[in-house]
Amino acid sequence: MHSDDPVLGTIRAARQQDLPAVEALLKSCNLPTGGLAQHLPGYLVLEDAGQIVASAGLELHGTAALLRSVAVQQNYRNRGLARAMVNQLMTHARSQGVRAVYLLTTTAQQYFWSMGFETLPREAVDPAVATSAEFGDNCCATVVAMRLALGGRR
Repeated sequence: MHSDDPVLGTIRAARQQDLPAVEALLKSCNLPTGGLAQHLPGYLVLEDAGQIVASAGLELHGTAALLRSVAVQQNYRNRGLARAMVNQLMTHARSQGVRAVYLLTTTAQQYFWSMGFETLPREAVDPAVATSAEFGDNCCATVVAMRLALGGRR
């Protein structure tokens, strides 16, 4: 899970020393940080000039996964960075036998629709994913659950 773009920096796997920077990025984007340290090995970050400017994480739960923490620093948005990171994570998920990827969002429903995700009732989320810290942190009524089927039965 690694690629280079000479203009925009490097997408790479997150390292333990990235934790404070990823946490700060998520907080600046009003995204939850619960469970971040535990699942950091499943994250990608985009580093530009030594600074973490974007992140996206994938929590694996058997044949289901949770996409979380898709965040891009304000001045790096609208360049396709989040989409590139999510696409890398979906490729990784498929290679791990994941059949469905879930997410929660309050503001990016249209964006994730454009990537093939569909909305669904929170009760329909795979129980293994529903027990993650991300779900506990996102209990408000405005949170929308979404799913992307990667193949096989849902």
